[in-house]
Amino acid sequence: MLLNAYEQEARFTETGMKRSVDALVSAMANRMRVEDWLARHPELLDRPVEKPLFVFGLPRTGTTLAINLLEADPARRSFLRWEAFDSVPPPRPDELHAGPRFDACHVKTQQGLQFAPQIAAIHYEDADSPTECQFAMSASFCAQIFDSQADIPSYHRWFLHEADYGPAFRYEKRLLQLLQAESPGRWTLKNPWHPLFLDALTAEFPDAQLVMTHRDPVEVVGSACSLLKEVRRMYSDQVDLRAIGENLMDTFDLMIARVNDYRERHGADAVFDVQYRDLVRDPLASIESIYRRFDEPLTPAARTAMEAYLARNPKGKHGSHKYDLAEYGLSQEGVRRHFRDYIEQYQIAVRA
Repeated sequence: MLLNAYEQEARFTETGMKRSVDALVSAMANRMRVEDWLARHPELLDRPVEKPLFVFGLPRTGTTLAINLLEADPARRSFLRWEAFDSVPPPRPDELHAGPRFDACHVKTQQGLQFAPQIAAIHYEDADSPTECQFAMSASFCAQIFDSQADIPSYHRWFLHEADYGPAFRYEKRLLQLLQAESPGRWTLKNPWHPLFLDALTAEFPDAQLVMTHRDPVEVVGSACSLLKEVRRMYSDQVDLRAIGENLMDTFDLMIARVNDYRERHGADAVFDVQYRDLVRDPLASIESIYRRFDEPLTPAARTAMEAYLARNPKGKHGSHKYDLAEYGLSQEGVRRHFRDYIEQYQIAVRA
């Protein structure tokens, strides 16, 4: 499905096609190494992934800030960018933030920023930053990242309305069981797109703790469209900006509908809500609310580490992000009207 869409619809440049196919080969090779390691160490699959905390929400709603603060807690364990792409052997604690695999990813990350520096102002990750679960899902070829990188309508429809997400989460659990072998901790994970597949996620992680962030849809849509524009320009010289707007509005509608359906079946408190405005105004207070909700202790060591993270990473550290909804055939009034029910349901603060 994905390769056919690449061939027939993506309008890749030669470089874009090579970059996309190389990424698929790399993901498959890493998965083969993971499965080989698990075949030789099957006892790892008996070790539970207990009460993993998943942070999600519409994209650009503060999930990155939240996961970085949570990851600062020494008791927690996040899915780091470098280990998403080079997972074997399982890292020791001293290898999480240093070593050859970290160094290789750091070099690649810095090269990418030189090629597309504007992306850093929108979404920046270091080699050892917590990254998104979709990089675990991509090894199953069922991940939103492919829909972001290219305008591939057939894959978009399949991914949203036909795909079985179960295999992707079954593999993700196996991957986490491998990665925690030498470096344990309470898994704390994030992927903005998880509202699309909460049923599959909680089927594999039944004791998962779920946190959803919320932000003014005008800012969400504008920022997300801008990010996709910059990403797609890395793969194609024919980027349809109106298609980006339509793609994301379609996806966001489904995300909201599915999370609301999940709450109707499991209770309104099955997902804990955090407002972006609160998270930005008082980050530690928002994180404290998450700990209280799940009856978790916020230790002095964790608080100190979170304060240090905030001091090292002020807002705008990697530049400012500007966008214009009109580029994508959208308007502030139209977006706010479209998402009026969502805004009212979750009491989301909006710009005047």
